[in-house]
Amino acid sequence: MKRVAIIGAGIAGIASAIRLAHKGYEVEVFEANEYAGGKLSSFEQDGYRFDAGPSLFTLPHLVEELFQLVGKKASDFFEYERLSTICHYFWEDGTRLNAYAEPSKFAQEVEKILGISALKVEQFLKDSAFKYEVLDGLFLQDSLHKLSTWTSKKALRGYLNLPKLGIFGTMNHANEKYFRHPKLVQLFNRYATYNGSDPYQTPATLNIIPHLEYNVGAFFPKKGMVDITNVLVDLAKSIGVKFHFQYRVKEILTQNQQVKGIRVASQDREEQEQELFFDKVVSNMDVTHTYRKLLPQSPHPDKLLNQPKSSSGVIFYWGVKKSFPELGLHNILFSDDYREEFRVMFEDKKIFNDPTVYINISSKHKPDDAPEGCENWFVLINAPANEGQDWDKLIQDLRQQVIQKVSRILSCDLASLIETEAILDPRSIELKTSSAQGALYGNSSNNKYAAFLRHANFSKTIKDLYFVGGSVHPGGGIPLALSSAKIMAKEL
Repeated sequence: MKRVAIIGAGIAGIASAIRLAHKGYEVEVFEANEYAGGKLSSFEQDGYRFDAGPSLFTLPHLVEELFQLVGKKASDFFEYERLSTICHYFWEDGTRLNAYAEPSKFAQEVEKILGISALKVEQFLKDSAFKYEVLDGLFLQDSLHKLSTWTSKKALRGYLNLPKLGIFGTMNHANEKYFRHPKLVQLFNRYATYNGSDPYQTPATLNIIPHLEYNVGAFFPKKGMVDITNVLVDLAKSIGVKFHFQYRVKEILTQNQQVKGIRVASQDREEQEQELFFDKVVSNMDVTHTYRKLLPQSPHPDKLLNQPKSSSGVIFYWGVKKSFPELGLHNILFSDDYREEFRVMFEDKKIFNDPTVYINISSKHKPDDAPEGCENWFVLINAPANEGQDWDKLIQDLRQQVIQKVSRILSCDLASLIETEAILDPRSIELKTSSAQGALYGNSSNNKYAAFLRHANFSKTIKDLYFVGGSVHPGGGIPLALSSAKIMAKEL
């Protein structure tokens, strides 16, 4: 039985462990933290529970198929519900719009609030579905780094529909051309943030994302987002995967450009180091840190590693001693100058003084996440990757700006309602998850070649070395991280 070491117990690492154990490999996972999940983890503070990272759940079949793979029924272990309302949108001028999950109902709401034809909105969502169906098989299920992918029937369909896929124009240009109404353009432009991009630079190809929410569905795990991590760890253990927590991998051992194993340090044994030998190694660590920290003597693909990074974020975890009926699970309070907000983030490397605010409140669907009459707010503001900014000053100013904005729009005194607080910023994101510069999605997708500038799920220079997670193909976010594990397992 061949042995595989997986570096990192992020969601892609866990999924990789399940897939490889099912193939008959002896799999061990090494995680520097004392918990699994990476960004997809949780914590409790002063009677409030917070999901620490990803807050949106789409494409649940990617989780369910891991159970099916090993002959188990997912619903026996993992429960989730489909959302009837995807997001509540707020603007400074008092405009409010509920994004209902049912496409026709959402379209009618847009027509009622913004005056845009419901038929036009429905056609946009149908076009999003078409783009997704063409690109899914090509970009999300196979390696872009194999000739066979580009000579397949799926690729041929892509070539025939190339002008319709939005590769050569920006997301914002496509949305402005289609809708013209600035608020609706802004609403659909926000989907660029799902992989840390700028809608004024990223290709219109990303207009496939609305399809996932409106046509497929947005969901909520009944035990919180962290339950995705918990059930998959239990599934992995049930088929023989071994997890080693508080074990930091210090080096990937190679000989003659072939993997031999890893050198690890156990944090509960005073950083005592040992060399462990494996036939193959899969890194769920950020690809930049994998090369720079774990393979110091090996050739690095510097042109790829030096690409600009995606956005990061500043997160305020607030326990709020009040219930807001106008808010739902997902809420967006928009900036009045979206273009300038992204320019400041990607050009000035700062945070705009009127930022768009995202508020996730899991207690809306899981009441025990907060004391009675209270809510657990996960407040995310998009931020640049860490390049040595004065984060303490930026966060101090940002906190006041966010409190003032929320207080204005919701007509409340938010500062007096916050009874507990924790903060995550690009520095701590990098520290906790080994994400280069705290970028949430690896390299930036702010050009039309971005999909081809992600590292492959295998090494072209080091035999038996593989990569998964949000920093490599096909990209960041839960669905793509799970897809990366599927592609890797196929290649391995």
